[in-house]
Amino acid sequence: MIAQLECGMLAIEWRRMPADRFGSPITLVAIKGRSLLALLVLAAMLSLTAAAQQKTAPEAQGDANSKPQAKQTEQSKEDQDIRRQQETGTSKDRLFYTLPNFLTVETQVPPLTTKQKFAVVTRSSFDYVEIPWYALLSGISQAENSEPGYGQGAQGYGKRYGAAFADGTLESYMTGAVFPALLRQDPRYYQLGRGGFCSRTGYAVSRIFVTRSDSARKQINFSEIVGSGVAAVISTYSYHPQADRTASTALSVWGTQVGYDTIAIVVKEFWPDIRRKLQKHRRTAQ
Repeated sequence: MIAQLECGMLAIEWRRMPADRFGSPITLVAIKGRSLLALLVLAAMLSLTAAAQQKTAPEAQGDANSKPQAKQTEQSKEDQDIRRQQETGTSKDRLFYTLPNFLTVETQVPPLTTKQKFAVVTRSSFDYVEIPWYALLSGISQAENSEPGYGQGAQGYGKRYGAAFADGTLESYMTGAVFPALLRQDPRYYQLGRGGFCSRTGYAVSRIFVTRSDSARKQINFSEIVGSGVAAVISTYSYHPQADRTASTALSVWGTQVGYDTIAIVVKEFWPDIRRKLQKHRRTAQ
């Protein structure tokens, strides 16, 4: 529902604005979705491989012993991550066991210092998963010949890869470190974790516009709104093709980034529920 709503909003924007460097706002959402799907397939394959490797020992001991032990191990890992969040203020979690989710927490945590804000964004932005992520985005962009000024061939692909990596990294730093440090705002997402689907989805979407200060007070989320806008302007007018350096392109990219971040936050809200179901399914299979 949220993904379709966001796509609808972006479609309206596309009809009023010329196509941006991604081809159109709708094209960007489709690119992100296809890339995410590819990574999720990869994550599923890795998870199945790990499960298969861990299955031999429990079978030798019998199902009666393996299931309680697996449950205790998984609970222990969750407890360790909660303790880490309480101690460091960040997480080691990964969406679908693949994508960095280090700024999402499930409990009350201490405020982050400026150094910590920059450190966790750096850890996420240069994570090993980002290499195939931007490779997929760049490949689809080249196949659709978005931003023709880059050309085709290896040189065109290299330019698209560099631009995609720079776009993602710049936006992450602006919304997760630079503006949170300047405005003393908390860049983390605090999962609600209770209530119905609609209430939790509404809460997640509202976090685009409402955030916490470092002193835990509610504030307008200028870090996201202004930070993503500044990132869009810098990327549009600096290293992208000359033909795409227009105000309408910058506005379109800004709206697209906010829309994608909204979808990502909704996924973050429900990921713990998905993870627990996957773990339960794994225990049942064993």
